[in-house]
Amino acid sequence: MEIAIKVLIGIIALEHLYILWFEMFAWETKGPKVFKNFKKELFPETKAMAANQGLYNGFLAAGLIWAFFISNVEWRDNIAIFFLACVAIAGIYGSMTADKKIFFVQAVPAIIALILILVF
Repeated sequence: MEIAIKVLIGIIALEHLYILWFEMFAWETKGPKVFKNFKKELFPETKAMAANQGLYNGFLAAGLIWAFFISNVEWRDNIAIFFLACVAIAGIYGSMTADKKIFFVQAVPAIIALILILVF
């Protein structure tokens, strides 16, 4: 089960590195294609805000990646739990405020990883 947890955490970390790239560097080009319900003229106006959000997603990815380098199991699990909880909360909030699919793309994998860590 430990391998499954590590793979899931790795996928979540990679997802947040992608979000960092998307929000910091591709907001105006890919943003309108992803968030079709937003007016296109909003993307240039919100570029700095999106880049800030992207940076925070990078911090989430960094925290999850950090957990791979901690040898003490209890400490590693606590760090992973903290950052997965942050990802889950961000995904839940994002699904309520921006797009419902964020719940399934961001929050659900983090919740599954949390459950696996806490149960196993």
